[in-house]
Amino acid sequence: MYVVIMAGGKGTRFWPRSRAAKPKQLLDIISSKTMIQETVERIEPLVDHDRIIVVTNKQQAQELKAQLPQLPAENIIAEPFGRNTAACICLAATWIHQRDPEAVMAVLPADHYIADREAFYRCIHKAEEAARTHSTLITIGIKPQAPETGYGYIEFDRQLDGESQTCRVTCFHEKPDAQKAAEYLQKGNYLWNSGMFVWKVSTILQEIEKHLPELYSTITAIEPLWHTPDIEQAIISAYERTVSISIDYGVLEKTTNVLTLTGDFGWNDIGSWSAIFDLSPKDENENVLRGDVVAIDSQSNLVHSPKKLTAVVGVSNLIVVDTEDALLICDADKVQDVKGVVELLKEDDDRKKYL
Repeated sequence: MYVVIMAGGKGTRFWPRSRAAKPKQLLDIISSKTMIQETVERIEPLVDHDRIIVVTNKQQAQELKAQLPQLPAENIIAEPFGRNTAACICLAATWIHQRDPEAVMAVLPADHYIADREAFYRCIHKAEEAARTHSTLITIGIKPQAPETGYGYIEFDRQLDGESQTCRVTCFHEKPDAQKAAEYLQKGNYLWNSGMFVWKVSTILQEIEKHLPELYSTITAIEPLWHTPDIEQAIISAYERTVSISIDYGVLEKTTNVLTLTGDFGWNDIGSWSAIFDLSPKDENENVLRGDVVAIDSQSNLVHSPKKLTAVVGVSNLIVVDTEDALLICDADKVQDVKGVVELLKEDDDRKKYL
């Protein structure tokens, strides 16, 4: 099996720590290691280093190579600019296809937290076997723990394949409102969409050819040029002519050849500062305090201030993140809106330096 790690995200909800040149996957968000380092370390028991491919953007490629010296340099693929996940997956698939056309390929994001590694390994192995046996697309869903509105959902048929424990996907649903999310939870045949996939390279390329023929023909045309001096310019040329579309919308929502496998391994997509609060140890007042922080009569706050003394007095439910050049103070219930700050900064030429 090969593992493809998608590491081109911007992490706008983690501003001001996450910036364009160094987004959250390149930061030590959960531990002393960066998120991409943790992701690679997590999968090292599954595959050799020469079967781990990281797809990132040109701006982050050198930093990724520095953080992952154990990987061959040629296994870090730099996209010239973002074209969403369909192009990313198709590009990586051509790289693998050149080496082994019938290989199984797992696709994982670079910035997830997984508490139970052994359960994760068992799930990946089941997905690999199902993908190899049935030549189908496998999407790993997460059993909902709450009516979460921040995730997409996978609706599945209750009839299980007993041997592989997979279910036939009947529909993908975009992020719901609170009422709809509660309905999904009550019905019981809905999973959170984790964005993790397993399939044979030949299978996903066939599906992309069927549902996104122009993208397929444009990107697969570069396959003979891998590991030659012409590959960088070939990728640029292909991406200039490629549409930006997600693999979910472009392929998975259109095909009938997709199964889901339930993952139960302590998953969190680390989508915002509230995820860090949830996963971090807390003091007696339910505060998460990082750095030199004094908290008086304050409860349920996350304060990240590694460079200077920060004091909070009489406040609760706040996210406070201090960096060398910017300070974020946010109601914990509004963390999804932090990306709005980034959008405003883009519109102000004098403030683009904070991106």
